[in-house]
Amino acid sequence: MSTESSFSHLLAPLDLGFTTLRNRVLMGSMHTGLEDKKKDFPRLAAYFAERAAGEVGLMVTGGIAPGLRGSLMPSPSGLFSRLQVPRHKLVTSAVHEADGKICMQILHGGRYSYHPLSVAPSAIQSPITPFKPKALSSKGVEKQIQNFVRATRLALESGYDGVEIMGSEGYFINEFTTTHVNKRTDQWGGSTRNRYRIAEEILSRCREVAGKDFIIIYRLSMLDLLPDGNSWDEVVEQAKMAEASGATLLNTGIGWHEARIPTIATMVPRGAFSWVTARMRPEVNIPVITTNRINTPEVAEDILARGDADMVSMARPLLADAEFVKKTRQGRPEEINICIACNQACLDHTFKGKTCSCLVNPRACRETELNYLPTNNIKAMAVVGAGPAGLAFATVAARRGHRVSLFDQSDEIGGQFNMAKKIPGKEEFSASLDYFRGEVERTEVDLQLNTRIAAEDLAGYDEVILATGVYPRKLDLPGIDHDKVVSYIDVLKGRVKIGHRVALIGAGGIGFDVAEFLSNPDEHDMSPDTIEEFASEWGIDISLTARGGVEGIKPQPPKSPREIWLLQRRAGKPGKTLGKTTGWIHRLSLRHRGVHMIGGVNYESIDDQGLHISIDGQRQCLEVDHVVVCAGQVSNRDLAETLEGRGLSVHLIGGAQKASELDAKYAIREGSELAARL
Repeated sequence: MSTESSFSHLLAPLDLGFTTLRNRVLMGSMHTGLEDKKKDFPRLAAYFAERAAGEVGLMVTGGIAPGLRGSLMPSPSGLFSRLQVPRHKLVTSAVHEADGKICMQILHGGRYSYHPLSVAPSAIQSPITPFKPKALSSKGVEKQIQNFVRATRLALESGYDGVEIMGSEGYFINEFTTTHVNKRTDQWGGSTRNRYRIAEEILSRCREVAGKDFIIIYRLSMLDLLPDGNSWDEVVEQAKMAEASGATLLNTGIGWHEARIPTIATMVPRGAFSWVTARMRPEVNIPVITTNRINTPEVAEDILARGDADMVSMARPLLADAEFVKKTRQGRPEEINICIACNQACLDHTFKGKTCSCLVNPRACRETELNYLPTNNIKAMAVVGAGPAGLAFATVAARRGHRVSLFDQSDEIGGQFNMAKKIPGKEEFSASLDYFRGEVERTEVDLQLNTRIAAEDLAGYDEVILATGVYPRKLDLPGIDHDKVVSYIDVLKGRVKIGHRVALIGAGGIGFDVAEFLSNPDEHDMSPDTIEEFASEWGIDISLTARGGVEGIKPQPPKSPREIWLLQRRAGKPGKTLGKTTGWIHRLSLRHRGVHMIGGVNYESIDDQGLHISIDGQRQCLEVDHVVVCAGQVSNRDLAETLEGRGLSVHLIGGAQKASELDAKYAIREGSELAARL
């Protein structure tokens, strides 16, 4: 069977009347940080050009503000002056030279703007920003509408193929459309019709200035995931308004940023929200786009084949692999570097004001500075350790033309990825291991497993790279050698059967992962939850009867088979050091399962009775069956010290260089960067 027939729906062109998209893949909007400064636009152009060359059907930029008050940050990514047009032309010219099409997303931050000049329909502060917005007057509303129109006109002048008007995720337009923020009593508030009037005005006026041969995508919040969000009937009414007002395509928005339901993180099943778009598709006569957790060609094809949508939107998967579509068309889907939805280098970076990248692809947004060019000086290289750092180095170095031998004492590649993939909700890590297995074969790395390397084995190599990883940190605590005490490695590798009452020492990333592992039913089959199970656990109404998809729906999380105490020495609530965009999910998930999360704990001793602790000077004993030590890691540098003692030069990467909690982002980036240099 040909690739075209295997992915016939995904690869089919989409005729929009005045233009045709070459396939059904939309690269959805994702703010990279490169939009914020004029000097970074050449990098932004290279980033989009690489994805255009990868044959994406249509791309959308990160959010571009239509005016200063609508900017997300004080130093805005914007298009509200002709002086900004030349920098945007760099992007559109690069994309068109690569035979691609690109739309500019017009995003007004509303009350999500992170500055004191923010405006909204009503003066109601967002729970995720420190600034209370100013309520707009009627004249002020009109000014913001005019800003959208101006941005559309300037986008056309800049060479964009269209615009996407952001009407979802709790930003400015979405704030008007629901009673959650809109408390107005004038023509912009009150009735459903009045609440979406601003979207209607923006769309119709933008269409007027753009003309008929210009793509306008309207990103509609189809599922607010807020108790006072829109009802389904109100959402459908807005969709029909968007079509009548000149939208070319209707994109699906899921959830507000402040909603306490995960929508894009790893624990969300693949394609978890395409059913929402499927409900909308027969209501309108323009193509509809579905989104969220679509990360393989197979998932995308299934969604399109069953008629859930006309296009699929993928943002992070095209960070992970710019050639996602091209590899699919060429019959190489197994070579795609799959997005694992970790958010660590993309969204976490964005929300910290850092440049976006990708854990599994550190070249993302660095296309002008990190390149894997063929070498003119072929070397024999030995890599010790086949974890993420060693795999990244070995495959990049071999692809450049070096002769690489990769050694590991285990019987499989992956290192700590093999533990990460066992955590419920982190099964996607298996996809990265599948990719690396393929890369080892494709680049002809000499892989030698079940091999313990000594210093004398490394004689004759031009370069020695040690990716020997970490050891669990040993605690100095009375009773630490008691039979009750096990390490997180013992737990995740299934070496011990954990009892019904367990205490975890350490509440960093490892502690939370182990708590997730132990609080899930033991019979968990390690496959992603079904959409129905996910919806039940988080309280989503698949029938769409409930307002906002959640009103009155009680979450039904699975019951933990154990009573678990997750403890940390540091005062304060555990989990503050977790990822900015996913930490709240982990904390809430464990809270749903009744896990006790306690900070400010002093560990006294361990004996037959259990774990003796004190909190604020008050001593107590947790009568547990097991104590799991998750108290961090130390670098494994034994071999490095031996080699350096013999006067050899070695390169340390990953955990061997810097011990941190399962930090694959750091490991893969460092391995890739070193391989690009040597």
